[in-house]
Amino acid sequence: MNIMRKGYYLLFVILVFGFQHTTVNAQSPNVILIVSDDHGYADMNYLGVHDLKTPNLDQLAAESMSFTNAYVTSPICSPSRVGLITGQYQARNGNYFYGGSGIADGTKTIAQGFKDLGYVTGYFGKLHYGEDDSPASYNYPNNHGFDECVTAGHGGRVHYLYHNDEAMKHHGLPAEHWLRNGKELTEDGFSTEQISSWSQEFIEKNQKKPFFLQIAFNAVHNFTFQLPKKYLKEWNLPYYPDFEELDGSISRNVWYDQSIIPNLPHGRDYYHAQLHYMDREIGAIRKKLEELGLDDNTVIVYTTDNGGSNCSGGDNTPLYSTKYSLYEGGIRVPMLIHWENKIEKNTTNDIMVSTLDLMPTLLSAAGATEEAYTESDGLNLLPNILHEKEIERNTMVWDVEFAWAVRKGDWKLKVVLDQNIADKIAKKQHTNLGKGVELFNLAEDISEQNNVAESFPEIIEELTKIHEEWKKEVTQK
Repeated sequence: MNIMRKGYYLLFVILVFGFQHTTVNAQSPNVILIVSDDHGYADMNYLGVHDLKTPNLDQLAAESMSFTNAYVTSPICSPSRVGLITGQYQARNGNYFYGGSGIADGTKTIAQGFKDLGYVTGYFGKLHYGEDDSPASYNYPNNHGFDECVTAGHGGRVHYLYHNDEAMKHHGLPAEHWLRNGKELTEDGFSTEQISSWSQEFIEKNQKKPFFLQIAFNAVHNFTFQLPKKYLKEWNLPYYPDFEELDGSISRNVWYDQSIIPNLPHGRDYYHAQLHYMDREIGAIRKKLEELGLDDNTVIVYTTDNGGSNCSGGDNTPLYSTKYSLYEGGIRVPMLIHWENKIEKNTTNDIMVSTLDLMPTLLSAAGATEEAYTESDGLNLLPNILHEKEIERNTMVWDVEFAWAVRKGDWKLKVVLDQNIADKIAKKQHTNLGKGVELFNLAEDISEQNNVAESFPEIIEELTKIHEEWKKEVTQK
């Protein structure tokens, strides 16, 4: 009899706690985080760029809160992506510009936060955190919280069209195989469509349980001329060869310079086309949610990894400069957050926010307590987004080793420490990384054209001290 009572008690515990866990998770929202690549701040039709075809992003914006002061943690992709996935300044992991190691072993990620809540997690698309993103490294999604993944990326590049052994002979290492959970796939196709298809399959397979899905399009990173023939025909665009297709009469550096704007014929048109097809796939993903009845309980976030690149055709108007730079054009990005019946539609939010904030904000939306993101440098924006409480961030810091910047309120201080490195990057990428010490009042000069450093030495001193204290704090072991 005693044994039977113990058995009934254990069954009771399993049923009660199992039911509570299922009930909580069943009511929690699905979360989809869409991260594009090098999308210009101005490059959506609803912002007034009428030659663009972005009906689905326009619709998403009309149904979302749009953040006008949203920043990434770096003006280039790999350190920026480390900051986003960990919710920490990437300098804590020793990442500043190219060549970093990526996510430090054991660092908690947003995916692990969702897994702790009982979510199923998926990652599909470009992978670029560090020098080693192989399945054996912590950078690989299966090793830091994702149940399922399909990834590609060599040095930050994913070929838009080809991924197989033969393709690598003709299109280089960016044409390496896609990997599904670390194992080679033989599938080929237009990457934007493939990433969307895998994402939709994940949604359909996991429709009965809460999921966190990160979609990492490689659009609109260069080389945007890598389009399927039928789409080149649609846009009346010529075929442009990859370096490996040439006869060796020019060097890779010469080819690279010829294959980017301002030297690439029809460069902005290729960019328009890639953006249009990514927009179409975002619409297809949302349609899948509708078909499955999941749209009312799914948070959708759209952002990009850094400012638009003029080499690809990105437009950051009214911001100055581009990817690679600590001017606003390199670090201020589009950010949309949609949550049906929760977040007010077609609204703008002007508070200063960061991709660091996505981890605490999205985990909080899923029901997590503060303990789930105590290591994050970001803020939980949810009370502000839901109009429950005012939240204000007054200061933000960026550091790429050869340059750094601090924003406090309307003031922005930008300092280039190694002019040789800055000039070398600027020359190769046809952009401007600035010189020396520059101070701007962004409220009066959003385009950073009026350097007032000589007039406000006390502001320079104050913001320099903020950077020094930040650097000391993030680099201490």
